[in-house]
Amino acid sequence: MSRFENYRNAYPNARLTRSPEGVLEIALHTNGGKLVFDGHTHEQFVDLFHDVGSDPDNRVVILTGTGDAFMDEISPEGFDFFTPRGYDKIYREGKKVLMNLLDIEVPLIAALNGPVLLHSEYALLADIVLATPNTVFQDKPHFDFGIVPGDGVNLLWPEVIGSVRGRYFILTRQQLDAQTAKEWGAVNEVVPTERLLARAHEIASELAKLPPLTSRYTRIALTQKLRRIIDEGVGYGLALEGISAAEVARSMNPSA
Repeated sequence: MSRFENYRNAYPNARLTRSPEGVLEIALHTNGGKLVFDGHTHEQFVDLFHDVGSDPDNRVVILTGTGDAFMDEISPEGFDFFTPRGYDKIYREGKKVLMNLLDIEVPLIAALNGPVLLHSEYALLADIVLATPNTVFQDKPHFDFGIVPGDGVNLLWPEVIGSVRGRYFILTRQQLDAQTAKEWGAVNEVVPTERLLARAHEIASELAKLPPLTSRYTRIALTQKLRRIIDEGVGYGLALEGISAAEVARSMNPSA
């Protein structure tokens, strides 16, 4: 069991605040600005979401970004895609971070403050998705790096927007604007940027009024299918991603 006072300042890339009624806001960041995702945040978020999900005093969780993007920049620092031991770490963390998100057994609101060009699966595991007019979705870095997009986007986008649309989105690196994403079922509301967090907290405050077991078990009831999809598929997808990473490594060093 986690307690807020023990983890609130434990994560350098997450600013945590909680209201008296138990609404926890997680703002992802790097040095107080837009998050730059790397191998260190990949590891860190596994523990972050575990702590959040293990704290019985969290009644609703809002996940948001900082600055003008939710997540649109990635650095190779801290990643080792090209050795068996290095990729084993990525594989284990990649599975665990999604299950830990699902193990946040209270309503989860994604407040997307701008572009989501990587790890959009985090948002698709939320119960309510709010976006701003400048929010766009794309799965950019996987094909940029020459590797399989196997860490959950391959499972969740076809599930959320439809099989044909989802596969096209992944294969063509399609940029999906917020309004289209709303029409296709990946976003619930598009709100002005300056109103995003206020709207998230309005919804969260209403949800926090529910009896604790009702809100907790409703989240569980609503995510059973997603849990099965992730549990059955993400390990296989990450393994395929690792095979493709090994091929990229070989092409970079043919004599190896």
